[in-house]
Amino acid sequence: MAFSARPASASSYALGEGPVWDEARSRLLWVDILANTVHEGSLAAGLVTPARSWAFADTVGAVAVAADGSLLVAERHTLTAVALDGTRSTVARVLPAGRESRLNDGAVDPAGRFLVGSLAQDDRRGEEVLVRLDDAGVTVLDDDLDLSNGLAWSPSGELFYSIDTLPGVVHVREYDVATGAVGERRDLLTIADGHPDGMCVDADGNLWIAVWGGARVECRSPSGALLDVILVPAPNTSCVAFAGDVLVITTAARGVPREQRAAHPDSGRLFTAAVGARGLPTTYWTPPACAPSS
Repeated sequence: MAFSARPASASSYALGEGPVWDEARSRLLWVDILANTVHEGSLAAGLVTPARSWAFADTVGAVAVAADGSLLVAERHTLTAVALDGTRSTVARVLPAGRESRLNDGAVDPAGRFLVGSLAQDDRRGEEVLVRLDDAGVTVLDDDLDLSNGLAWSPSGELFYSIDTLPGVVHVREYDVATGAVGERRDLLTIADGHPDGMCVDADGNLWIAVWGGARVECRSPSGALLDVILVPAPNTSCVAFAGDVLVITTAARGVPREQRAAHPDSGRLFTAAVGARGLPTTYWTPPACAPSS
């Protein structure tokens, strides 16, 4: 079955990414990586109304929210906490200064830890990382990636999915929720027509994968079988998240070939779709014991 997504925002974004549904406050968070901005808005009847935003000095790859509503933001090389009063403090440095890489997609695991990966901003391949932040600090899980992207967990938390965009691979491994330890990484599926980007998992355990350059979101079973497709009228579909039973899709205006721009005027807008599935409950970030409190 093929579903269709509809535009949900009046504004478009250079590189919209990382939607997060904050269920406790009924708000949607997302980022515009190239505008160095975190956005907040409300969602009603499938439409997103912006409310406020936070600007940063450099790229913003991802945002997470704590139970009290404070934020964790993945800036270019560091993780920054934004307290309720707006005060900002560095939680951890992930990438060394001067490295031609930036932090990219991140997500909160079922126990409240934050995981985030990186991508190269030059032509290096196979050197990017995926890390976990917890009370022990920053732990490297992978250090051989081309472009770390979407992260998600099965409803039980026992399986962890991660994307390496350039080779087009969705990985899966066992996950110990109690400790954050991971099992052996293995390939679940490969997407050849476009590049897998952001991802989420629904309450039934199915994966929803945004396909950059493919103008679509794919729904895959836990075994990797293709179940459904959502057609998106924007070539660069970047990430997805459920807000209850509404699927929110971010896209990018960046990277659309000049000859395609007139045919895709909604590129960069947020989209929504009703797909007959429901997301998992919001998982809130738990600041590490060593991190500044909000």
